[in-house]
Amino acid sequence: LAEARSDHSATLLSDGRVLVVGGEKGPFEMHTSAEIWDPATGAFESTGSMAEGRKWHAATHLTDGRVLVVGGSGNPHGYGDNLLNSAENWDPASGEFESTGSMADSRIHHTATLLTDGRVLAVAGVVLSIAPLASAELWDPTTGKWTQTGSLKRARAQHTATLLEDVRVLVIGGAGMTKKAIKTFTKAEIWDPAIGAFSHAAHLGTSRSGHSATR
Repeated sequence: LAEARSDHSATLLSDGRVLVVGGEKGPFEMHTSAEIWDPATGAFESTGSMAEGRKWHAATHLTDGRVLVVGGSGNPHGYGDNLLNSAENWDPASGEFESTGSMADSRIHHTATLLTDGRVLAVAGVVLSIAPLASAELWDPTTGKWTQTGSLKRARAQHTATLLEDVRVLVIGGAGMTKKAIKTFTKAEIWDPAIGAFSHAAHLGTSRSGHSATR
């Protein structure tokens, strides 16, 4: 990489290249920069800069080739009053970022899942005071706006959200705060686009957060 970074995102593009966005560059400073790795050369090249530096965001490859970067922390200390609700799109044609609509809730450690109709579902995460969220929001690429859609039965962060073949989204595990400590969950829920709501699914055998889930 041209710049050292941590807590960034790395998104596979349709042409086989990889877009690396944001992250923390060192103590108390976030990257606005992005880089592209090209498998043909094995090298990284700089591409565009975001309006806001961020880490712990979500990056989603859209059906039109753009990459939606949403949320994250711009706070130099990681937590506090500068968690972001803003979103930006990286355009492969120009190699530049442009701002799009902002979410109702600021969030980090959330998920952003591409749906079959091109919309993006952002689910849960953490907001101020390290409190987990139950809310979910939908981004529409035709309007660039977010709308709220249902709420989880259990607020959580560091979960997974996987698009199923029947176009529902399965949200698994994650963690949240209790009165005594951080607790990981066995509970799973399913979001149904037909009704814009979540319902309970079967429990995991073992509670977990920061895991992976693959269809």
